Amino acid sequence: MTSVQNRPVRIGVQIAPQHAPYAVIRDTVAQLEDLGVDILFNWDHFFPLSGERNGLHFESWTMLGAWAEQTSRVEFGSLVNCNSYRNANLQADMARTLDRISGGRFIFGTGAGWFERDYDEYGYEFGTAGSRIAALGEALPVITDRWSQLNPPPTRPIPILIGGGGVKKTLRIVAQHADIWHSFSSPTVLAEKREILRRHGEAVGRDVSEIEISTELRGRNEATAEELLALGTTMFTLGLSGPHHDIASVRRWLAWRDSVTS
Repeated sequence: MTSVQNRPVRIGVQIAPQHAPYAVIRDTVAQLEDLGVDILFNWDHFFPLSGERNGLHFESWTMLGAWAEQTSRVEFGSLVNCNSYRNANLQADMARTLDRISGGRFIFGTGAGWFERDYDEYGYEFGTAGSRIAALGEALPVITDRWSQLNPPPTRPIPILIGGGGVKKTLRIVAQHADIWHSFSSPTVLAEKREILRRHGEAVGRDVSEIEISTELRGRNEATAEELLALGTTMFTLGLSGPHHDIASVRRWLAWRDSVTS
């Protein structure tokens, strides 16, 4: 079986930066790269999203700098960066720096933000879902423009991954700016949203077949994954969280990846 547009099927693993000492996270990064995972992600929050509310937790971008040095093959990034926390030009410069440190393996995953505790405790204005999405749409052209001005520039056009599935605003931003679109869609929902994305693409003058589709594997089996593959998904993600990272599920999905691309 081949994927749509001959894109390779890829497995991305999100290592949640919670409930584990950093030494454990670092060892898991090494294990996963050795196993053959294609992409490693963390997330951009300040507190755990599950388990002990005030449990161990680490910041995203500084961790990604360590991963850029530690790894040599995998692509990596945040699933996803929160646009609200940082000036757009600063985000661009940090992304370019990670791209350079890693030799061109950084993926700029970004989104509008949603976890109110992050905003309240760190002093950011939470606003509304609409204002946060609008801010993301305003930031992305600034970010890409800043990439063109930096010295040295990025080593490659840094891939922009946008997470979210809102049909009126988020998918329009995806159509305008994304190289990768990430969601948690079931096959039925993905089919519906692909059509909505296509219409947004027509409205903004973009062939959205250029956009790679990424979908979460949580709770899925191989049959469902093959349905998602048939609908155009070629990046499949799964998550690990501390205190112990059980990589058995990663081995399973790597075996599936290899079976559908052989």
